[in-house]
Amino acid sequence: MEENDERCPPWIEHSVLSEAELEKIGLRRQAPPSSTCPKIPKIRCSGSIAKSLLFRFLPILAWLPRYPVKEWLLGDIISGFSVGIMHLPQGLAYALLAGLPPVIGLYSAFYPVLLYFFFGTSRHISVGPFAVISVMIGSVTDSLEPTGKYEEVINGTDELFTNEARRDAARVSLVAALTFLVGIFQIALGLLQFGFVATYLSEPLVRGYTTAASVQVLISQLKYVFGVSLREYSGPLSLIYTFLEICSKLPQTNVGTLVTALIAMAAILLVKMLNNKLRKWLPIPIPIELIAIIVSTVISYFAKLNTRFEISIVGDIPSGLIPPEAPQVSYFGKVVGNAFAIAMVSYVICISLGKIFALKHGYTVDSNQELIALGLSNFVGSFFQCFSVSCSMSRSLVQESTGGHSQVAGVVSSLIILVTILKIGELFRQLPKAILAAIIIVNLKGMFKQFNDIRTLWRSNFIDLLIWIVTFVATILLNLDMGLGVAVAFSLLTVIFRTQMPHYSTLGQVSKTGIYKDVAEYHKAEEIPGVKIFHSSATVYFANAAMYTEALKKQCGFDVDRLIEKKKKALKKKQKHDKKEAKKAKKMASGAKRTCDTGNKNFGFVGIDMETKSQEPGEPGDDCKECDTTMTESNGCVNDLGPQIDIQPPSSCNPSLESLGLEKPPLHSLILDLGPVNFVDTVCLKTLKNIFKDFQEIEVDVFLVGCHASVITQLERGNFFSETITKHHLFATMHDAVTYVTRNRGENLLQTVKVNHNTSL
Repeated sequence: MEENDERCPPWIEHSVLSEAELEKIGLRRQAPPSSTCPKIPKIRCSGSIAKSLLFRFLPILAWLPRYPVKEWLLGDIISGFSVGIMHLPQGLAYALLAGLPPVIGLYSAFYPVLLYFFFGTSRHISVGPFAVISVMIGSVTDSLEPTGKYEEVINGTDELFTNEARRDAARVSLVAALTFLVGIFQIALGLLQFGFVATYLSEPLVRGYTTAASVQVLISQLKYVFGVSLREYSGPLSLIYTFLEICSKLPQTNVGTLVTALIAMAAILLVKMLNNKLRKWLPIPIPIELIAIIVSTVISYFAKLNTRFEISIVGDIPSGLIPPEAPQVSYFGKVVGNAFAIAMVSYVICISLGKIFALKHGYTVDSNQELIALGLSNFVGSFFQCFSVSCSMSRSLVQESTGGHSQVAGVVSSLIILVTILKIGELFRQLPKAILAAIIIVNLKGMFKQFNDIRTLWRSNFIDLLIWIVTFVATILLNLDMGLGVAVAFSLLTVIFRTQMPHYSTLGQVSKTGIYKDVAEYHKAEEIPGVKIFHSSATVYFANAAMYTEALKKQCGFDVDRLIEKKKKALKKKQKHDKKEAKKAKKMASGAKRTCDTGNKNFGFVGIDMETKSQEPGEPGDDCKECDTTMTESNGCVNDLGPQIDIQPPSSCNPSLESLGLEKPPLHSLILDLGPVNFVDTVCLKTLKNIFKDFQEIEVDVFLVGCHASVITQLERGNFFSETITKHHLFATMHDAVTYVTRNRGENLLQTVKVNHNTSL
């Protein structure tokens, strides 16, 4: 057996099977008939199923009873404390970014975090306010509830002042309605198992979008850094108008505000760099953001920065929790589009970070349950005036690096925020807004590093680079909501274009192997004489079917359509000739019949001498019957007249090319590699049928290779197979098809390859 295996490799000795033969041997299951009624799964109610659904909907029931207290609790407490002291300044700052009172940021750092503890499946992400989501919310508040809408005239004067209490109340109601819809969208998508929608937002798209959002965040905070007041713009080019106005008002800069912001940014940045250098030796990172707001609040209070230097401060921060309140339905129609965009972006950011940490620590994240968890966090939070949340990379990294093992760390951080809301929050009323702007800007450092993607993508993938750039530019110019829509549309168009214009190639056999590669890329890959193997890198469907056929005929090396046209002309010419011969034969037959009739009346029989052949006399009836059905041509052949008269000229038959005086094509077999095809539509079916028809017309056999089981089922349902196209034209592997073709043509495969190789040498 070993010797045979060495002399005859198994790829030569195995039986060549077509799809029809393979189905008989392998006993392929018949696909059920298609039905217009969707299959409704049987729903059974049992204790085990109910328990499984409950554990899936409330993941805390699965992991909390098995929580290793001794190993994890201390790390979660330290991690939760570290994240909590980051939540406090970031909550205040991101509320300012969203155009809301600072206390709303504290609410958003408490309720959603607590809810995610019960419903989330990621152990390490830190849910709460996030800069990108906050700036998306800020664009909604600026456009629907602008500050100019609440300017009022001071009694007895012509001066205007902004009624901030009315504006803030209206914005809080607007954002609550927006958050409510975000939660509804996320819950609905999660229950419908639509967690896969995140795949439509590719990584280059998300990174380009968040980079553009970080630029918007930066420009929106410059007014607090320079201490100038700006108009609020909305719609396309609003960011450009804002930046130009900032530049025009630079001479009006408040020096005290600018110095405060610069000192804070320098201090925060230096300490963060120190944290990165010493993270191996520090049990927890130095809470520089918390230190900054405490120190700046104390300095602002005693130095009276607001009254002496006109440095803007946060103002009143009410203490205590508020009762739940239903969102205003009147806002729903105005923010439904923005709500869907925010729902998608926040989910994509969360699931991306969640999967990174899950892969690192060896657990899984349920994408659909993450949608439900985020949706419930936003839905319930909207009743307590929270704005939409996502997860922050900086907080998540701190939660993971300081020893956090579970969302118990999130509960600890939420307790710190709760204490702040109840007792400490009102102490920060003298906090300068420039400090919050400095915290926001410094935290954008990680996002600005994403500009390095341009260089990386330029080297690796030009299409992804285009997606990144188009997303960035569209978001900068058209604002966040329209920019996201343009980015998604462009990303999907690139997929369509790439499938519409795939790479077409001719495959050849790599010498003495059963492997077939592109002859343009592999020097040792040689075409089998008389066999054309055509390959497409994408599936064949309505968008590229015409180009598939065009590329196939171009790769054949001869003009297929012209040869078919020549055959049609030759066949038409032959049909005209046959019609003339048929008419001539009919006249001769009728003349012979009249002669027979005359002979019967006069002599009883007659011999018909046609130049060289005479008929023997017979009985009158036989003689007449012979005259009715046969005639003798000039070359001595006896033809049957009856069928020629009764049957139409041979237009229905398909004479060979040689009989029509045409040269046969250089191919005798065409093999289509359908391995990349994962579905077939009606256009693809018609295209394949036309290919079979055209090439069979010029005496070229067509075979299909590598069809998946689902594709074969779709071919069956589309009535693709017929008397001329059977499953004997389908083969599982390329080498089976080539072996079948060459054997049937009386050629040996190895000899063919060898001869071709020698010829090329």
